[in-house]
Amino acid sequence: MGEARWLDEQEARVWKMYRDLRRDLQSAQDRQLLRDSGLSGADYALLVPLSEAPDGLLRSRELGREVGWERSRLSHQIIRMEKRGLVTRESCADDARGAMVRLTVSGRTAIEAAAPLHVETVRRCFFDPLTSQEVDALESLIGKMLDAVGREQE
Repeated sequence: MGEARWLDEQEARVWKMYRDLRRDLQSAQDRQLLRDSGLSGADYALLVPLSEAPDGLLRSRELGREVGWERSRLSHQIIRMEKRGLVTRESCADDARGAMVRLTVSGRTAIEAAAPLHVETVRRCFFDPLTSQEVDALESLIGKMLDAVGREQE
């Protein structure tokens, strides 16, 4: 394994800033969603890929992959959303063991109402403080980090 490569002072500061940003940005988004649309961040996370899917329908397994959730968390959230009429569960025609999740009319109405206010919060908190050159640099940096994380997962 070798000796640990500890973070230097600047790296530790940047890492803490990133963690704080991630936490505070998520919190701001969650508060805005709940206040303006009554949706939780978890509701929104599932409604987005469903609203973008053909016919608003995805395999449960694919939906879980889209949001990076484990099966248990996904199942509990789908049950909560189903009770509120945002989604329905259906059998999978191709695989009796598989389940499908469908966006309801109420779910589509909810995501369409929430999205403009949500994207405004993203813009205000994430993009507006940056110049277009900084957004280009951030895109490049995040791409490099995602590549590194992807190699870790292989």
